[in-house]
Amino acid sequence: MGDVFFYHLTERPLEAALPVLLEKALGAGWRVAVRGTDGERLDWLDRQLWQGEGFLPHGVAGGPHDAKQPVLLTTGAAANGAACVMSVDGAEVSVEEVAELARVCVLFDGGDPAAVERARGQWKALADAGATAKYWAEDGGRWVMKAESG
Repeated sequence: MGDVFFYHLTERPLEAALPVLLEKALGAGWRVAVRGTDGERLDWLDRQLWQGEGFLPHGVAGGPHDAKQPVLLTTGAAANGAACVMSVDGAEVSVEEVAELARVCVLFDGGDPAAVERARGQWKALADAGATAKYWAEDGGRWVMKAESG
Protein backbone atom coordinates (compact mmCIF):
# COMPACT_ATOMS: atom_id res chain seq x y z
CA MET A 1 0.00 0.00 0.00
CA GLY A 2 1.34 3.42 -0.91
CA ASP A 3 1.50 6.50 1.24
CA VAL A 4 -0.99 9.35 1.31
CA PHE A 5 0.43 12.76 2.15
CA PHE A 6 -2.08 15.41 3.25
CA TYR A 7 -0.85 18.96 2.67
CA HIS A 8 -2.67 21.60 4.73
CA LEU A 9 -2.26 24.88 2.85
CA THR A 10 -2.16 27.69 5.41
CA GLU A 11 0.58 30.03 4.20
CA ARG A 12 0.54 29.71 0.42
CA PRO A 13 -2.31 29.28 -2.05
CA LEU A 14 -2.58 26.18 -4.20
CA GLU A 15 -1.02 27.85 -7.23
CA ALA A 16 2.14 28.62 -5.20
CA ALA A 17 2.41 25.33 -3.27
CA LEU A 18 1.59 22.93 -6.11
CA PRO A 19 4.61 23.72 -8.32
CA VAL A 20 6.98 23.01 -5.41
CA LEU A 21 5.39 19.60 -4.81
CA LEU A 22 5.29 18.81 -8.52
CA GLU A 23 9.01 19.56 -8.84
CA LYS A 24 9.73 17.13 -5.99
CA ALA A 25 7.60 14.42 -7.61
CA LEU A 26 9.25 14.92 -11.00
CA GLY A 27 12.63 14.85 -9.26
CA ALA A 28 11.71 11.40 -7.92
CA GLY A 29 11.18 10.28 -11.53
CA TRP A 30 7.40 10.07 -11.28
CA ARG A 31 4.77 11.07 -13.78
CA VAL A 32 2.04 12.98 -11.97
CA ALA A 33 -1.69 13.42 -12.36
CA VAL A 34 -3.18 16.52 -10.76
CA ARG A 35 -6.80 15.56 -10.22
CA GLY A 36 -9.40 18.27 -9.73
CA THR A 37 -13.15 18.39 -9.74
CA ASP A 38 -13.81 21.14 -12.27
CA GLY A 39 -12.44 21.61 -15.79
CA GLU A 40 -12.54 25.40 -15.63
CA ARG A 41 -10.59 25.40 -12.37
CA LEU A 42 -7.97 23.12 -13.96
CA ASP A 43 -7.73 25.48 -16.95
CA TRP A 44 -7.07 28.31 -14.49
CA LEU A 45 -4.45 26.19 -12.71
CA ASP A 46 -2.86 25.39 -16.08
CA ARG A 47 -2.45 29.13 -16.76
CA GLN A 48 -0.97 29.65 -13.28
CA LEU A 49 1.59 26.87 -13.82
CA TRP A 50 2.70 28.39 -17.14
CA GLN A 51 3.08 31.84 -15.56
CA GLY A 52 5.16 30.61 -12.63
CA GLU A 53 8.92 30.73 -12.31
CA GLY A 54 10.87 28.09 -14.18
CA PHE A 55 9.57 25.54 -16.62
CA LEU A 56 7.15 22.91 -15.38
CA PRO A 57 6.15 20.65 -18.29
CA HIS A 58 2.48 19.77 -18.11
CA GLY A 59 -0.76 19.55 -20.02
CA VAL A 60 -4.51 19.44 -19.54
CA ALA A 61 -6.27 16.13 -20.25
CA GLY A 62 -8.01 15.86 -23.58
CA GLY A 63 -5.05 16.75 -25.79
CA PRO A 64 -3.37 14.53 -28.36
CA HIS A 65 -0.29 13.94 -26.18
CA ASP A 66 -1.82 13.08 -22.81
CA ALA A 67 0.15 9.84 -22.51
CA LYS A 68 3.45 11.74 -22.88
CA GLN A 69 2.78 14.46 -20.31
CA PRO A 70 5.02 14.39 -17.20
CA VAL A 71 2.23 16.22 -15.38
CA LEU A 72 -1.37 15.89 -16.51
CA LEU A 73 -4.20 17.99 -15.10
CA THR A 74 -7.40 15.94 -15.18
CA THR A 75 -10.80 15.43 -13.59
CA GLY A 76 -10.65 11.67 -14.06
CA ALA A 77 -8.24 8.82 -14.52
CA ALA A 78 -4.80 9.82 -15.74
CA ALA A 79 -3.74 8.79 -19.22
CA ASN A 80 -0.05 9.49 -18.56
CA GLY A 81 0.87 6.42 -16.49
CA ALA A 82 1.12 8.49 -13.31
CA ALA A 83 2.97 7.08 -10.31
CA CYS A 84 1.68 9.97 -8.19
CA VAL A 85 -1.76 11.55 -7.99
CA MET A 86 -2.17 14.98 -6.45
CA SER A 87 -5.77 15.61 -5.46
CA VAL A 88 -6.91 19.24 -5.35
CA ASP A 89 -10.24 20.85 -4.57
CA GLY A 90 -11.56 17.72 -2.86
CA ALA A 91 -11.10 15.34 -5.79
CA GLU A 92 -11.70 11.69 -4.90
CA VAL A 93 -8.87 9.24 -4.35
CA SER A 94 -9.66 5.57 -3.98
CA VAL A 95 -8.08 3.00 -1.70
CA GLU A 96 -7.21 0.97 -4.80
CA GLU A 97 -5.24 3.90 -6.24
CA VAL A 98 -3.29 4.30 -3.01
CA ALA A 99 -2.39 0.61 -3.19
CA GLU A 100 -1.18 0.91 -6.79
CA LEU A 101 0.61 4.26 -6.79
CA ALA A 102 3.96 5.31 -5.37
CA ARG A 103 2.35 8.33 -3.72
CA VAL A 104 -0.96 10.11 -3.37
CA CYS A 105 -1.05 13.72 -2.21
CA VAL A 106 -4.16 15.52 -1.00
CA LEU A 107 -3.78 19.31 -1.01
CA PHE A 108 -6.44 21.28 0.84
CA ASP A 109 -7.08 24.92 1.70
CA GLY A 110 -6.75 25.52 5.44
CA GLY A 111 -8.89 28.66 5.15
CA ASP A 112 -11.89 26.73 3.85
CA PRO A 113 -13.74 24.83 6.62
CA ALA A 114 -15.49 22.58 4.08
CA ALA A 115 -12.14 21.64 2.50
CA VAL A 116 -10.69 20.83 5.92
CA GLU A 117 -13.67 18.58 6.77
CA ARG A 118 -13.42 16.87 3.40
CA ALA A 119 -9.71 16.17 3.96
CA ARG A 120 -10.46 14.78 7.43
CA GLY A 121 -12.99 12.42 5.89
CA GLN A 122 -10.48 11.31 3.25
CA TRP A 123 -7.82 10.76 5.94
CA LYS A 124 -10.14 8.60 8.00
CA ALA A 125 -11.37 6.52 5.05
CA LEU A 126 -7.89 5.89 3.65
CA ALA A 127 -6.19 5.27 7.01
CA ASP A 128 -9.00 2.91 8.08
CA ALA A 129 -8.41 0.99 4.83
CA GLY A 130 -4.75 0.46 5.73
CA ALA A 131 -2.99 3.32 3.96
CA THR A 132 -0.20 5.14 5.75
CA ALA A 133 -1.41 8.73 5.96
CA LYS A 134 0.94 11.60 6.80
CA TYR A 135 -0.23 15.08 7.66
CA TRP A 136 2.01 17.95 6.57
CA ALA A 137 1.51 21.59 7.53
CA GLU A 138 3.29 24.72 6.42
CA ASP A 139 5.60 26.28 8.97
CA GLY A 140 7.52 29.37 7.96
CA GLY A 141 7.53 28.47 4.27
CA ARG A 142 8.51 24.83 4.63
CA TRP A 143 6.58 21.61 5.11
CA VAL A 144 6.66 19.92 8.52
CA MET A 145 5.12 16.50 9.18
CA LYS A 146 2.75 16.87 12.14
CA ALA A 147 1.01 13.47 12.28
CA GLU A 148 1.07 9.95 10.88
CA SER A 149 -1.58 7.22 10.93
CA GLY A 150 -0.93 3.70 12.11
